[in-house]
Amino acid sequence: METARIEKRIGVRAPPDRIWEIIADLPAWDRWNPVETAVEGTIAFGGAIGLTEAVTGLPERRVSARVGEWQPYAQLVWAEKRGLWFNSLRYFEIEQLETGSCIFANGFLFSGLRGEMHFDRHRKTLRSAVTSVAEALKAAAESG
Repeated sequence: METARIEKRIGVRAPPDRIWEIIADLPAWDRWNPVETAVEGTIAFGGAIGLTEAVTGLPERRVSARVGEWQPYAQLVWAEKRGLWFNSLRYFEIEQLETGSCIFANGFLFSGLRGEMHFDRHRKTLRSAVTSVAEALKAAAESG
C-alpha cells in the first residue's frame, strides 16, 4: 500500500521559536488557521488532540487524533485512524535556514486503500487547504 502526500512549503521571515509559539498555542489556532479550528489537547507523545477540520469543499468534521511525534521548534505530527482501511497523518515542520528565517511545511499523509481513494478524489481541495494554512502561518509569524 502506497502513501499519498499533500504538502506546502513556504519561506517565513521569523525565527523557529516564533513559529513554534504559534503552533504550540493550540487554543489560539482559530485566530490564524483557516482549516483546523477549535483545537484542544496536549502536545506530548501520545497526547490527545481534538479539533474541527474545515476544509473548503469538504464537510466540516470533528477530528480526534494522537500526537505521534513532536520536537519543540521543529515539528508536530498527529495521527488519525479513520476506520479499518484509512489512516492519515497531519504534520507541521519548521526548518531554520539562517537566523530569523525558516521554511515552514505542513501537509497530510494518507495510507490504506480508502486513504488513497480520498487523496485521489480530493487532491486539489487538500492542496488548497495546506497552501492556505502555510500562508496564514507565515502572515501570523511575520506580523508578530
